[in-house]
Amino acid sequence: MSQRTVERYSHICHNFVKILIISSYMKKGTMDMKKGFLALCIVSLAAFTVACGADVNEGGSTSTDEDDKVIVMGTSADYFPYEFVDTANGDEIVGFDIDIAKQVAENMGYELKIEDMDFGSLLGALNAGRVDFVMAGMTPTEERKENADFSDIYFTAKNLILSKGDAIQSLEDLDGKQVGVQLGSIQEGIAKEQIPGAEIVALNKIPEIIQEIKTGRIDAMVIEDTVAKKYLDQDSELTTFEIVDEEEAGSAAAFRKDDELRDQFNEELNKMIDSGEIEKLAQKWFEQEAAPAE
Repeated sequence: MSQRTVERYSHICHNFVKILIISSYMKKGTMDMKKGFLALCIVSLAAFTVACGADVNEGGSTSTDEDDKVIVMGTSADYFPYEFVDTANGDEIVGFDIDIAKQVAENMGYELKIEDMDFGSLLGALNAGRVDFVMAGMTPTEERKENADFSDIYFTAKNLILSKGDAIQSLEDLDGKQVGVQLGSIQEGIAKEQIPGAEIVALNKIPEIIQEIKTGRIDAMVIEDTVAKKYLDQDSELTTFEIVDEEEAGSAAAFRKDDELRDQFNEELNKMIDSGEIEKLAQKWFEQEAAPAE
């Protein structure tokens, strides 16, 4: 139960007791006095009952007990190994980000609930209060910082150009070509900035872009190295080369502006970084073989 709720309960109880004390000094009076006092008692009792109801937290999560707090995370579960649907064992969303979020939430005393949606919808859902925070291998760009506050960077990676065959060896080779990116991703910005001569094709899901490359409808794509590994292992015709970028790309969790939750989350996140837990999780997920792409 929150401190704000406790204070509300205390205030209502105090007023209720005062009413009872006043009633002990009342002499038999008119029927109007009795009716008025009865109405006052009913209103006070009703207010007390409402106050004792569910404690609704910011961000749309609801708690009825201190041991039953829920925190809602938004993600886009198509980004192996950060977050993806484990089709081999049902439809559970698992991955690097998921393990981190579960541990941080547990350390903060919350149960984690996950909401899956398109990557481009995540920050909108955050600011609309549909989720409490976002983890989706998201890089805190200056543009995104205008709409959200971010945790510290918890993982860094490199960006690659992935294509079929060996015809594309440099960024210059992409002039006039179609280059796929995930809509709203850091890779979309990189493509627009570093490959101005290409036609940028933004799609919602990484597997969609890979399929477009395999069928020849798109020439190449910008993709993170840790995500590309899955597809390179599955198809020997796919090739890559690294995009040299002066700015280091890293992943962070996103929160609403000025949300105190960010600082609480950051404290637990840094404990995991300092203890080596993040590194162990990275080894677990980034060295794991993925199930074949559908």
